[in-house]
Amino acid sequence: MTKNKSTEQGTISIHSENIFPIIKKWLYSEKEVFLRELVSNAVDAIHKMQHVNLVEGLQIADEYRVDVLLDKDNKTLTIKDNGIGMTADEIRRYINQIAFSSAEEFVEKFKDLEDKSQIIGHFGLGFYSAFMVSKKVEIRSLSYQTDASGAHWSCDGSTSYELAEVDKNERGTEIILNLDDDELEFLEPVRVREVLTKYCNFLPIAIHLDGDVVNDQNPLWTRMASELSDDDYKDFYRKLYPFSDDPLFWIHLNIDFPFNLKGILYFPKLTTEFDVTKSHIKLFCNQVFVSDNCAELIPEFLTPLQGCLDAPDLPLNVSRSYLQNDPQVRKIRDVITSRVAGKLIELDKLDRKAFSAIWADIHTFVKFGMMRDDKFYEKLNDHMLFALSGSDEWTTLPEYLENSSAAKATSIYYTNDEVAQATYLKLFKAQGLDVLVLDDQIDSHFMQFLEMKNSEIHFARVDADVTENLLEQTAASDLVDDEGKTRDERITALFKETLQDENLEIRVERLKDESVPAMALFSEQDRRFQEMTRTLGKEISIPDKAPSLLINASSPVVQNILDLHAKQKTEDVELLVAQVYDLAMLTCRAFDQERMVRFLDRSNQLLARVSPDEG
Repeated sequence: MTKNKSTEQGTISIHSENIFPIIKKWLYSEKEVFLRELVSNAVDAIHKMQHVNLVEGLQIADEYRVDVLLDKDNKTLTIKDNGIGMTADEIRRYINQIAFSSAEEFVEKFKDLEDKSQIIGHFGLGFYSAFMVSKKVEIRSLSYQTDASGAHWSCDGSTSYELAEVDKNERGTEIILNLDDDELEFLEPVRVREVLTKYCNFLPIAIHLDGDVVNDQNPLWTRMASELSDDDYKDFYRKLYPFSDDPLFWIHLNIDFPFNLKGILYFPKLTTEFDVTKSHIKLFCNQVFVSDNCAELIPEFLTPLQGCLDAPDLPLNVSRSYLQNDPQVRKIRDVITSRVAGKLIELDKLDRKAFSAIWADIHTFVKFGMMRDDKFYEKLNDHMLFALSGSDEWTTLPEYLENSSAAKATSIYYTNDEVAQATYLKLFKAQGLDVLVLDDQIDSHFMQFLEMKNSEIHFARVDADVTENLLEQTAASDLVDDEGKTRDERITALFKETLQDENLEIRVERLKDESVPAMALFSEQDRRFQEMTRTLGKEISIPDKAPSLLINASSPVVQNILDLHAKQKTEDVELLVAQVYDLAMLTCRAFDQERMVRFLDRSNQLLARVSPDEG
């Protein structure tokens, strides 16, 4: 039975008489964090005991532990440790003076802040968080010091306290919370286990509740990467994010200079439910959970990253607006950016095929990051992947330019719609020319960014112009007829006269592929300008510039049109010229209803003109 030897009564010296109501209302944005604070203090007391044991050679061989005890009958929740303990003098110093002064200073500094969730955390005043849920708080403690006496402190939430000597045989401290009647949820084992799992799941000392150890004392980030397997990382990911697919890759951080930072970051397999605008990383301080929203530590373009960061040196007692401008935070962002770039380079070098398999999930963020961060761009410039049209292969820009059949090539040909631009891709493939697939929303901006970074390269869509590699060089185009016109001039005149479009630019070339009678070509510069103006809003109205029409003089269809013209079969010529033109236009833009009706009627007329006797 406990027997009080003597009782000291006193008043805590403070400047703010209303500090306890403030503490109860909003010292933390979530009242459940009182359990995090008290358990963290218990673990800290054990660490101090371990240190003293080592330094003073006490040879204490105890099994260190923290116990969370629930007593529904007495409506008490107790956090018990076998750490260093406190004497009565130490309670006066650390509880009545230092801890309370810290609480008072903290509250005075931040009580006018509108968004209390902006405070990240502050473990220095953890003890007084007990009053958020308690009508009375007691401390029973016995110091490790020889001949120390047990001490009992109690406070009912006013500025008065009692301190007495008490019989206590076991070293350590018990914090006893006499819970408010409206806080009895914290006597339910399921609720308490939920809070402990959320905030204390990775503390390095065993935490016992109802006879079970509820925490993982050796989280993965505290171990060396060399001793871990891929399965270890995947198992830990599933522990953090149950029911998620395996991550695409991960990065193990273990930094102790110029700041202390440990952690494991994962890039997840993205789904439609995944919010790429929200921070998903769990922030810890010495293995104590602080927040699952630490966007300040992660560059904007890496917000999909998941995992854990343990940053004990961060100033956690400040508002987020201050944290955003903290030099150490900027250094952490830089390190994370650098490590992500290094990991991507490593994956590319290790296995290009495996790397390309995850590229679809990460390429938008990589490109965005390269446009936002010059150092990120410089590291990854030679390792960003591009899909090659018509194959399952991937390439980098240096590889593409080196493999180009044109000497010292600077043009990079691409498609943004393999179906619509199939005719053009067929021509390129026939000549062994590689075409990149750039069909994402970010790609139009990214191409211009790359051209700005390297003035020697130029991106051209396959329908922007015809490269010399697709053309047949022949002197036939220079031969003139009886009227002094070359064949090309006769083709041009015939199409202009038939189509009756003064704004239509017509070119005649000889393609190496005879199967294509005509192609619609768009100026890359004009097309980009039109796309840019569309993104600026409806206020800017610029008419679409018509594409130019390239006539393939090598095509049998074009020769047939010339022959029919010579035979004065005007109706057939008009039908074929209009059909060739529409077929070329169909590859680049949709027809309105009226034009589609004309195209279908003309197609039926041409089919009806085919005679089985001709041949």
